[in-house]
Amino acid sequence: MRAVVFEQYQTFPALREVDKPVPGPGEVLLKVAGAGACHSDVAVYREFTAGTPGAQEPGFVLGHESSGWVEEVGPGVTGFTKGDAYLVYGPVGCGHCRMCVQGKENYCENAATNPYAAIGLGRDGGMAEYVTVPARNLVPLGDTDPVAAAPLADAALTPYHAVRNALPHLAGGGRYALVVGLGGLGQIALQILTALTGATVIATDTKADAMARAAERGAVTVPGGPDRAARIREITGGRGVDAAFDFVGVTPTIALAQASMAVGGRLTVVGIAGGTVEWNFFATPYESTLTNTYWGSVDDLHEVVAMYRAGQIVPDVERYCLDDALEAYRRLEAGELSGRAVVVPHA
Repeated sequence: MRAVVFEQYQTFPALREVDKPVPGPGEVLLKVAGAGACHSDVAVYREFTAGTPGAQEPGFVLGHESSGWVEEVGPGVTGFTKGDAYLVYGPVGCGHCRMCVQGKENYCENAATNPYAAIGLGRDGGMAEYVTVPARNLVPLGDTDPVAAAPLADAALTPYHAVRNALPHLAGGGRYALVVGLGGLGQIALQILTALTGATVIATDTKADAMARAAERGAVTVPGGPDRAARIREITGGRGVDAAFDFVGVTPTIALAQASMAVGGRLTVVGIAGGTVEWNFFATPYESTLTNTYWGSVDDLHEVVAMYRAGQIVPDVERYCLDDALEAYRRLEAGELSGRAVVVPHA
């Protein structure tokens, strides 16, 4: 079968012929419906080297946002019907620590000694014609479009988990939420915030088309510039936002979110660009919280799929055939995509 393979550190991936996988005990073989191309993939093959925290040893098939149809089940697996559509929960933990038994494999306590981080991150992923997945990592999609659903495995799961944790800060009237960075995750975060809270959502980015889409989704948009924090505070009547979500994670965007916070507010840094934080007692709103999140739990993903099936989450998707998968990654790197690139191997 054909697959997009990460072969060497700091090297663009390649489209190769590889062996079709066989499901082992407890696994399911999926015929891939769609696989999302994510900036985390770019970090894997462009930025990481051996020994870098988070680096996964090459080579393996990329694709940690995947969906597909059941093709075959491995030994000991029951309850699956060939042809049924599922979304893949990417993180794969040890399966037996406190976090894993709660479905929080993204926070596995034995991550440092696990052989890989996730399906598509160390273990062969879905950027291929077929992929094997632990049965416990499959979330049913019913009769909804599995191709458009593929990005939900990260681009919706990650913001959903961040928003869910911040909900106590957005409960009640007159609340404000800030979304910094309106790429794939930021656009879905807007939809999640609108569906789950009554907060006024403020959104900011440097790209005009991203800002326009956010405005269409009901956000109050603030363009880039040195006075962004002041403009955000003006919208809130000077109080600041109750919850901020930074989907970029560079030092300037974190600083912007910090400068926009209300007393008792919560700032969640979701983007993994590696920015650093400066903290000062008198320049920080009292009892405000700075935190971060990574991906989400399988329980979260079930709720994400429920929102997708209800029409509350509609990902912006650009579809590519497998022959054009490398072009999708090139466009992703160049910042030329307006939606999430989803590779459709069996188009």
